Amino acid sequence: MSIRRTTKAARGAVATASALGLALLVAGCGGGGDDGAQTPDGRKPAAHSATPDDGSAGSPAADADKVIGEMKGPDGIEVTLHSAVRDSGGFVTVEGTVTNRGTRAFNAIDWRSNETELKSRSSISGATLVDKTGKKRYLVLRDTNGECLCTTGLSGLLPGQSRPVFAQFPAPPAKVTEVDFQLPTMPPATVRITD
Repeated sequence: MSIRRTTKAARGAVATASALGLALLVAGCGGGGDDGAQTPDGRKPAAHSATPDDGSAGSPAADADKVIGEMKGPDGIEVTLHSAVRDSGGFVTVEGTVTNRGTRAFNAIDWRSNETELKSRSSISGATLVDKTGKKRYLVLRDTNGECLCTTGLSGLLPGQSRPVFAQFPAPPAKVTEVDFQLPTMPPATVRITD
């Protein structure tokens, strides 16, 4: 009888330890999701969440009332830019909202970069900042896994829907306060960088 109780107690202890270990494993995997992303100077960029990959519509960016630039492209696609902020970490984050004013679903497949090692699909990884005065083009930053530090999963945007977008770039020199934000298939928009 005592052996049976000891065996039951041992099984209960093993089950409890297994559940605790599983809980710790799941909590440890949650993390911040930056995948070791770093800017070229070794610092970690500001945390931003990408648009979900599940095709659900996101809400417009938090500062959607502020407009610093607009881009209107083919098939009724509009991009409204809300901010271009220089961070002390050495990068610029551009935030905006993409709106489908057309009649069919939009996929950002043409907005991605042509780089062969890039993993992001349906993203704005092909965005650039252009310093016309300094004659320099700045590409979207990448993390150590080759993912862009930008909105990904930008597909299935139905007519009438909007989603927030963002992209992070290396910062131009401090004296540069005005750049062109460019997306493939869209006309450029001149924006002012704020600190």
